[in-house]
Amino acid sequence: MTDTAKSSFVYVTYIHTTPDKLWSALTSPDFAQRYWLGARPEAEWKAGGSWKLMFPDGRAADTGEIIEFEPGKRLSIRWRNEFRPELKEEGWSLCTMEIAPDVAETVKLTVTHSIEREGSKFIDAVSGGWPKILSNLKSLLETGSTILPPKY
Repeated sequence: MTDTAKSSFVYVTYIHTTPDKLWSALTSPDFAQRYWLGARPEAEWKAGGSWKLMFPDGRAADTGEIIEFEPGKRLSIRWRNEFRPELKEEGWSLCTMEIAPDVAETVKLTVTHSIEREGSKFIDAVSGGWPKILSNLKSLLETGSTILPPKY
């Protein structure tokens, strides 16, 4: 068995919410657009369903397929960038979001984004974006407002 080189980004945050509210925030396009810096996820929310992240002007930022769909627990998306040619050519990545209850209505959210390519420019790009998006998500769930304005 050979060991495939890969690049990955992992982000863990704790959010004062419930697993159900966090799941709803991850899968509700209207709510998600508020913390995704103006981009909007659209999907067939089921395993095998299509997924895409859309810019407000109608262009697809990213596309993919839902690989795992366990409400309140786990969402995995086969994901490819569509608007930057040098990132699109790297191919498909995998983004997994895991939700675990912690203490006193606190939920642990772990986002792991990886690609079977060493030194990935795509993973470098998402490692700058995920902290902004997830900080907005945490703030929106806990306070009702985001900390960063829409970018798109």
